[in-house]
Amino acid sequence: MPNRPVQPLADQPLNSPSVPESLRYLDQLTRLMDTAFRVPGTQIRFGLDAMIGLIPGLGEGVSLVISGGLVLAMFRHGVSGPLLLRMVGNMALDALVGSIPILGDLFDVAYKANRRNLKLLLMHHEQGKPTKPALPYVVAAALLIALLPLVFIALFVWGMAALLGAM
Repeated sequence: MPNRPVQPLADQPLNSPSVPESLRYLDQLTRLMDTAFRVPGTQIRFGLDAMIGLIPGLGEGVSLVISGGLVLAMFRHGVSGPLLLRMVGNMALDALVGSIPILGDLFDVAYKANRRNLKLLLMHHEQGKPTKPALPYVVAAALLIALLPLVFIALFVWGMAALLGAM
C-alpha cells in the first residue's frame, strides 16, 4: 500500500457493491462518531467524537474507548499487522491531539480518525488482502488500546489533584 494520506470518507453511507454487508454497521458507527452533524450554513461536519471530547479531562478517554472498540471490530474483519498498528496510531493521534483544549476539539472535527480507519479497512479489502495479523502485532495493538485510556485517566486524576492542591 503506498504511503499517501488517506482522505476521510464522505458523510454519505457506503452503498457500493464492493462494500460487504458485514461492514455496513461500521460505516454507520463511524459516521455517528465523526460526521453525523453539520454546522448550519457550512460543509463542516462533526460527530459524537468531537462532542464527547468537549468534556474536560475525561472526554478524550471516553472517545478513545469507543474508537478502540471500533478498531477491534474492524480487526475482526481481517487486517494485516501493519494496518492494525496504523489504525491504532490514527486512534492514538486523535486522542493525544484531541486532549489539547480548543485546538484538540478543532482537530477532532478535521481529522476524523474513525472514518480514516474504515477507509483503510475498505481499501485493504478492495485490494484483496483481508488477513489476520501476526501475534506480535495483535499484542502491540491490544496493549496500546488498553493502556491509552489508563493514561488519560491517570492524567485526569493527576490534574484534579494538582488543581485541588492549589486551592
